[in-house]
Formats: sequence, structure tokens, C-alpha cells
Amino acid sequence: MEEALAAQNDEQIFRSRYPAVSVPDLTLPEFVLQDAELYGDKVAFVEAVTGKSYTYSEVARDIRRFAKALRSLGLRKGRVVVVVLPNVAEYGIVALGIMAAGGVFSGANPTAHSSEIKKQVDAADAKLIVTSGPIYEKVKSLGVPVIVLDEERVESAMNWKELLEAADRAGGNNDFTNNEIHQTDLCALPFSSGTTGMSKGVMLTHRNLVANLCSTLFKVGPELVGQVTTLGLIPFFHIYGITGICCATLRNKGKVVVMNRFELRTFLNALIKQEVTFAPIVPPIILALVKNPIVDEFDLSKLKLRAVMTAAAPLAPELLAAFEKKFPDVEVQEAYGLTEHSCITLTHGDLTIPNGISKKNSVGFILPNLEIKFIDPDTGRSLPKNTPGEICVRSQCVMQGCIYTSYIKYCYGWHNVTILLFFNRLLQE
Repeated sequence: MEEALAAQNDEQIFRSRYPAVSVPDLTLPEFVLQDAELYGDKVAFVEAVTGKSYTYSEVARDIRRFAKALRSLGLRKGRVVVVVLPNVAEYGIVALGIMAAGGVFSGANPTAHSSEIKKQVDAADAKLIVTSGPIYEKVKSLGVPVIVLDEERVESAMNWKELLEAADRAGGNNDFTNNEIHQTDLCALPFSSGTTGMSKGVMLTHRNLVANLCSTLFKVGPELVGQVTTLGLIPFFHIYGITGICCATLRNKGKVVVMNRFELRTFLNALIKQEVTFAPIVPPIILALVKNPIVDEFDLSKLKLRAVMTAAAPLAPELLAAFEKKFPDVEVQEAYGLTEHSCITLTHGDLTIPNGISKKNSVGFILPNLEIKFIDPDTGRSLPKNTPGEICVRSQCVMQGCIYTSYIKYCYGWHNVTILLFFNRLLQE
């Protein structure tokens, strides 16, 4: 039976049925690129439309080069760099390069209005912005130096390629292992509106993110390393995109197929051509795959897809049934996570044990190293299972705080997520 433990003070604390997993003392760039040299010629990122790609050796090289360039520009540890980019092949390199330099990566929605981007830049006290030529007009007047990724030079902005070349000419150590950077240092400041409507900067450390990846990937065996091709459609500025897709795939030496927007034909072409095996998507895409006649234009027997993961919103039971009928060989995984917990919090299940898959329309089991409880939103009293209440989570993944501190509800190490859930929907026995 799942491990409901009646703790002291009448608390009902629920823990994972899986054993605890160790969390190595590494920074996030060190952790995800561990053993990258063994996969040097393997493609790490490829853009579905343009075909632009980076191998693991190129990813590791350019993370080091960009980190060195940022330090040469005077970026100090703990300073924020806001990244305003669509999903592009360089995105993970940019984010990890910032972290390797000791900076704090903060992704912004590239479709946002300039005024919204300014709010994030100001709130984070950002020292640099990284963007692309088409977005430059939105950020050029925000009073912060700008780095542009495009090949062509943009007047009054620094050029990405030139910075990397300058880092090469400077010589010296290009290693992203930096003794001044510790796992307890902040490395990411994603902005999330959560359930309050007001966007908040969520303060995450290297350990928060490494711990989340260790818990999330605990059942990935050596037979899967280097074998998974993941669709990179979820926006990379979102915690799910940068952690759950980019960093998780790099850690397991898979390939990320990068898409910057959803268009059904392009989506299906990418799945088939790039032989995508795992696709994190959202319910509206599942609806399109079930209902849109465009799907019938494609030979679905060519799909290598083995699983989709849906999050961000509940999946209607009738939609799940229709998808499973149309794609009988594709497993549907539903998950639950949040920015304040570094990404995934509950997992679909474990294929390797009998009855290890959670029931349909459930978001799965508690990950290793996590504790969960439910409280009465009015009294704060801990609740037993099969009772609706607010979910609270405690683990090494919980954020350090956020910019608007009045939002956070902490109680003896617990983070109150302020979302009503049923325990029996989360942990199927």
C-alpha cells in the first residue's frame, strides 16, 4: 500500500513508495553534461523546421564559451540575465551558459508586450538581455545591454557569435566547472503567475533543479540513455520546457526536436521525420490529434512515438479514450508539477513493477524524496486521504522564495501550493 504515515501532531504525511535517490553535489550544467564527451557526435538539439542542429560536443563547447564571454562582460555571481527567445536550438546553451558563469537565468515570454518584459527585467534587476533580431525592438529601450543571437549584426547590440569568438581568442580555461559556484547558489528565476494572477519570480538553486531531475529520472535505466528523442514544443522559458525537456534530455543524452510554435502538419512531420519517441504536450494538441482531419493525411504507421505526457490542465476522460483508440500504441502519461517545485512533482508511474501504472485520469505517484500532505484551506488542519484539500509539498526541490514574498505560504518547511486535490486521485492503490 502507498505509504500514508500518521506523523506527529496528527499530521497525515504521504511519501513515495519508491526508495530515496541520491542527489550529487554538482551544479546544473555539470549534472546534465556529465559524460557528454562519450556522446560528442550525437545530436542534442535539432530544429524541426530549419534543420539547424548542435551535437553534444558543440553544446558543451558553446556553454563554456558563453559562460566565459559573460564573465568577461563583468557578469557577477547571482546577477540575472533575462532570455527573450522563442524555442531555438541555442536556447539550452544560453540558459546553461548563464548558470555556468554564476548568473541566474530568467526566461521571458517572447510574445509578451514590451511593457510586460520590462516588468520582469525591472523586478529581476536584470543586468543583460539575450534575444533575437525579430524581438530586438521590444527590448532595445529597456535600459539593459542586449545580446542578439542572429548572424547579422544589430546596431547597438552585442552579437552572440562575436562574443563566442572573442572568448576563444582570450584563451585560458573554458571549463564550466567554477569553484566559486556552489549548489546552493541561485541559478534560475522563472516567472510564474500560479493561481494568484500576479507574475512572481521564483528563486531556484542548482540543487533545487538537480534534485528535481534526480527524482524525475529515477527510473531511467542505462538501456534508455541515448535512445530517447523528445519533442521540444513546450516553451523553453517555462520551467517544464527548460527543466523537464531540455535538461532532462541532456542528462540522458537524448535528442530534443525543437519547435517554436504549434502547427499540426509541421508537428506531425516532425514526429515522423525525427522519429520522436516522447512528446510532452497539452490537452488542446491531443484534441487536435483526435479531431482534426489533417491527421488522416499522414501515415501514422510511420510514427515511432511511444508516449505522450500531458500537463498544465486536466485531460477529459472521453478525450483520453478517443486518443487511445486512434493511437493504441502510444502511452498517455498525465503529470502534475509547478514552478515553485522546480518542475514535476507527481509522476505517471513505474512500468517495471506489477500494477505500477496509475489509474487513468490520475496524475500518478509521488516521486522519490518528496513528502506530500493535504490541509483544510480554512483551518490548516492536516487531512486524511479521500478528502479534498490544499496540497502541500516538502522536498529539496522547493524554491528558496520569490520576489513577491507575500505570495509564499510556508509552514515548517512545507510549501502550500493552494490547489485543491484528492489524495486518492493522486496516489492510486
